Amino acid sequence: MNILVDADACPVKEIIVSSAKKYNLPVFMFVDTSHRFSDDYSTVITVDKGADSVDFAIVNHITSGDICITQDYGLASMVLAKNAYAVHQNGFMYDSSNIDRMLFERHIGKQMRRAGIHSGKFKPRTKENNEKFQNFFTELLARLLPEHPHA
Repeated sequence: MNILVDADACPVKEIIVSSAKKYNLPVFMFVDTSHRFSDDYSTVITVDKGADSVDFAIVNHITSGDICITQDYGLASMVLAKNAYAVHQNGFMYDSSNIDRMLFERHIGKQMRRAGIHSGKFKPRTKENNEKFQNFFTELLARLLPEHPHA
């Protein structure tokens, strides 16, 4: 099992790496050329800057049973189609019960923006958001790898 991260705007990279180390799981951070990332554990894969280039690189690398962390609903949908796990950075799983609704809401939002209607500002990320992700991700790994001795 590998962990693949849509890392360009991912605020929980350090949490992912810390959790992966406990299970000795490989982590692949995908970024485009306009972003820089490095750590002593992850393999960083840099792709050309272009529309969805990181998304397509992840889809080309992911295999059944891998985990992908992304906030992109379109990428999550493609990951699910490859029988992999898709996890949002806010600590929830994308699955067949929610992905269609999220894609539809994204479509409606795009139509509204094209019509000049804007929904407002995004709330800043909080410490609680990171704690929620960490708790969710820790529980997910423990569930997927129950036989693995971990910290």
